[in-house]
Amino acid sequence: MIETLFEPLPVLCLGKCDPARTGLAWSVFLEAGHLRQATEILYRARYCLEDITAIDAEEGYLGVYHFDHMDQPGRVALRVLAAHDAARLPSIADIFQGAEWHERETTDFYGIVFDGNPNPVPLLLMPEMTVHPLQKEPGARAKLADVLAVGEIVRREPGFDLIPPQAAAGSGSTEA
Repeated sequence: MIETLFEPLPVLCLGKCDPARTGLAWSVFLEAGHLRQATEILYRARYCLEDITAIDAEEGYLGVYHFDHMDQPGRVALRVLAAHDAARLPSIADIFQGAEWHERETTDFYGIVFDGNPNPVPLLLMPEMTVHPLQKEPGARAKLADVLAVGEIVRREPGFDLIPPQAAAGSGSTEA
């Protein structure tokens, strides 16, 4: 079903995951400019937003959006990369109402700004805090290929190199 849902989108990489290993059925990598369209597709297909988080990796911040469906189980992760020096992603709070809180929490902990969030004040941290506790020092960041298990690549755009083909089903952890 996910394969056909995202056919109209220029998906960078679509991986069919092993739910027993990763907790996911699908992993979908997108450009930030297609995130809202992808979430609208999931909303119309009656998926529910579970959470939003990030991974601070060598390549940048990987925004991770988890969705599931009540009638057709098959957990989906949308993954969008934001540069460390321009950590901005579009808000989806107007599509999934609960996203506002998840975006604010992700901003608190990683410093990612969600453009369009209707209430971008800190959620869990004091407003005067200028540090983001889950940001890593540059030398402590791992490569995404070393921490993600994407599974069987079903679709992949030429030039997508965040997850090399040999690492797609590799030994990545079950993180996010």
